[in-house]
Amino acid sequence: MQNSQRIFIILTLITIFLVACAPTPTPPPPIATETPAPSPTPNATSTQKPHLIWISNSVPATLREEASKWELSLTTDSSLATLRLGLSENPAETNWVYALVAPFPTIKDGITSEELRAAWEGNAPQPWDESSLWMAEETKAALTALWGETGSKHVRTAEATQLLDLAWAEKDSWAIIPFEEIEPRWKVLQIDGQSPLHNDFKSKTYPLIFSFGWDCESPCPITPPALPSTNRDPEKLTVLMMSGVTALVRATAYKMETEGILYPARDIGDLLRSADITHISNEIPFSIYCPYPNYNPGTQPFCSNPKYIELLEYIGVDVVELTGNHFQDQGSAATFYTLDMYDERGIPYYGGGRDLEDARKPITLEHNGNKLAFIGCNPVGPEYAWAREDGWPGAAPCDYDYMTAEIRKLRDAGYLPIATFQYFEYYSPEIRPWQGDDFRRLADAGAVIVSGSQAHFAQAKEFYNGTFIDYGLGNLFFDQMHTAEGTRNEFLDRHVFYDGRYLGLELFTNLLEDYARPRPMTEPERTKFLSYIFDASGWGDLVATLTPTPTTTPRPPSD
Repeated sequence: MQNSQRIFIILTLITIFLVACAPTPTPPPPIATETPAPSPTPNATSTQKPHLIWISNSVPATLREEASKWELSLTTDSSLATLRLGLSENPAETNWVYALVAPFPTIKDGITSEELRAAWEGNAPQPWDESSLWMAEETKAALTALWGETGSKHVRTAEATQLLDLAWAEKDSWAIIPFEEIEPRWKVLQIDGQSPLHNDFKSKTYPLIFSFGWDCESPCPITPPALPSTNRDPEKLTVLMMSGVTALVRATAYKMETEGILYPARDIGDLLRSADITHISNEIPFSIYCPYPNYNPGTQPFCSNPKYIELLEYIGVDVVELTGNHFQDQGSAATFYTLDMYDERGIPYYGGGRDLEDARKPITLEHNGNKLAFIGCNPVGPEYAWAREDGWPGAAPCDYDYMTAEIRKLRDAGYLPIATFQYFEYYSPEIRPWQGDDFRRLADAGAVIVSGSQAHFAQAKEFYNGTFIDYGLGNLFFDQMHTAEGTRNEFLDRHVFYDGRYLGLELFTNLLEDYARPRPMTEPERTKFLSYIFDASGWGDLVATLTPTPTTTPRPPSD
């Protein structure tokens, strides 16, 4: 074999060997691509349970409605629920205030918390020992959860909308209701001196407050819906005190000179100041020419020394009614001077003014979101006491077409109108037919309260088509000491408004002392006085007389 061939063969073998021994190259990685999710199978059923809400039978109706507004479905089986609403031991959640109530013409004003618990257990104090204690089923369930099963055969349940009529149909019955269900025909009874109608209400010591809240297994898969923190927000509450005749003259004025200007308010000043809005019907003018007062009534000018306005400032007067018969007794100069005094102090007035337009216009006040309006008139005269269009000041004469139209406009604008009268004076408590006609026509127009400011002798009360009518409160600061059963008896009406609604009232009773100084009645005095007025109101057997009696009897001249 030639050398050239030998060399070629050797090189070929070496090449084959080298190629055979070389490592196999690694292929490049594949390019990643998104794998699409499989399409759902038609009609496939999800295995996730729906979220449900369960609400305890102890939850009050208003709170139940709030919870039910959420989009989740309700269930009656708590074991199936994601969220459960019921009584809670956490007072930071939702606190619901309840009230112990009775028909309005109830004499007793309150009980102790021990007596209330005893009533639940079957040992009610008098006069409730044989009386029905009414409540809705959910209220009974809440009380049962907290206090145990009732031991009283007198605890009875009914629909919330039926409780008021059922209680009024029985003698000495009472009830427990949520705060939001209070209305004027209920009397709210105090428990240990506490009432949810009071400005100084202390919730921490009040026994009828229940806490409600959500319960959910931890961790909770959903956020529970927000609930109102309470059904009684003090920032939505307004208290108005209405009074009868004030006339700082004669023996009252004499006592102010000898005992001090603030003497008339010695025993009731704190009560008057406790109201958010205090009303006074001041019937006479201030005058720098007013003579020193005479202790004996006799014939003396009806006027007040300007320094006496300190008494009105001391008791916290917020609005002055000027419908009085004697507002013009000292002539226009004194009337204008009096109006200037009110204006300088920022005290609004109504029912009287610088001319007819000023006198008859309503005034409006707003407090804690409650919009109140006051309007008043004098149907009695005398003619010189009435304001005129020609700039003659005085009281507003009664133009019922005007007043009813104004009241309707005020209601349409969201105000709660209070209408007052300087009416004919009577010295017995019954409602005269013509008086009922005039007071009720303002109620029909939309007034929530109609009040008689003229009465020296307190008169009957009435609930008429949702309006409270007080036909006469009696005197406040005036010297009439005729008899204990007559002109010495006085009412102060304490009206309560909440969240744009008229809730109701309390009647405070005073007895005039020393020709000048009202004092709170003793319990026997109050019982006797209230029984007398409630009987005159048709409530002697706790059955309301709500239907007016039509009459064509002519009205009498002024007394």
